[in-house]
Amino acid sequence: MRLASMSHSSATHPAASSLSGLLQANFDAHADCQRRTAAALLPALTAAAEAMIAAYRAGGKAIFFGNGGSAADAQHLAAEFLGRYLQDRPALPSLALAVNTSVVTAIGNDYGYDRVFARQIEAWARPGDVAVGLSTSGNSANVVAALAAARERGCRTIAFTGEGGGKMAAAAEILLAVPSRETPRIQECHMLMGHALCQAVEQALFPPA
Repeated sequence: MRLASMSHSSATHPAASSLSGLLQANFDAHADCQRRTAAALLPALTAAAEAMIAAYRAGGKAIFFGNGGSAADAQHLAAEFLGRYLQDRPALPSLALAVNTSVVTAIGNDYGYDRVFARQIEAWARPGDVAVGLSTSGNSANVVAALAAARERGCRTIAFTGEGGGKMAAAAEILLAVPSRETPRIQECHMLMGHALCQAVEQALFPPA
């Protein structure tokens, strides 16, 4: 009854009305960013899907890396490929490079934080693999270094960034630069594109019956 009373009063309470408007504004900004991202990046996203499909068909793997929220997104996408997305099918080899804290802290301590992903790329990447770096600014030094190391090893490289692409624009073969400077909107569109890639790869390799 307490909740019902509070909900009823929210229609006229100025603070509650302002809060509702703030929440709605987030949905509106998200929808606008999605529309602009689709209009700007569909060709690049198609190229990314084709690169990942080709890598998996040739027996390769996908390697994801990023910092903070982008590390969480990298881990999320690696799990979608390794486990499943929408259908039961064989596992697809995929790595997220921020999840082993002993590795990350040891490399950071011995070689510097800028090398925490590149050093792992040196160990795991093979020609034909796909390296996927995520950074909303596009300027994360350790992500840029890892993309460079991946290209040196003959990997396809994909960069998930924000508007302009930052330093990652020159470091990656395929640039998915969300046309926004707002970190939350960029991350939301990164995950939307990541999920779209999961579905494209899954259906290409394991067509539904």
